[in-house]
Amino acid sequence: MKTILITLAAALAFTVAAQAESKVTLSGVHLCCKSCVTGVAKAVAKSPGVTATCDAKAGTVELTAADAATVQKGVNAIVAAGYFGSSSDAAVKVSSHNGAKDGKVASLAVNGVHLCCGKCVTAVDKAVTSVAGVKGHNAEKGAKSFTVTGDFNAKELFAALEKAGLTGKAGK
Repeated sequence: MKTILITLAAALAFTVAAQAESKVTLSGVHLCCKSCVTGVAKAVAKSPGVTATCDAKAGTVELTAADAATVQKGVNAIVAAGYFGSSSDAAVKVSSHNGAKDGKVASLAVNGVHLCCGKCVTAVDKAVTSVAGVKGHNAEKGAKSFTVTGDFNAKELFAALEKAGLTGKAGK
């Protein structure tokens, strides 16, 4: 009888521990190539206790950790690396804190957007040029920052980047 009780207690403890694990899926993340996937992996590696699995074709990143707070740190690291997406869990927020002000600007430096390859640049070009009033930009492969010019709303620019699965920070 004692063996059965110990076995049941161990099984219950294992079940509770398994339920405590937290998972979230980010969808709509720009993952056009192996370098994008590697960039996400490097970002998540900065958050101990978080693992990430990317599906480049689906544009998703699944994060797993012991609890939601640790998963949140992984999501924050991904955003800091220039990626963006939608969370499958309302408790885990994807916030870019991009610093863009609501209002028209003639020029804006954009820092920290993930630009590892030509496809990333094409995604940025498509997003940026979709914003009313944008005249041009100088984003290029491997750049740490680029400048957007025209007469456009800075918040709308970042909303377009985020819709494309990317984000960054507004500069001067």
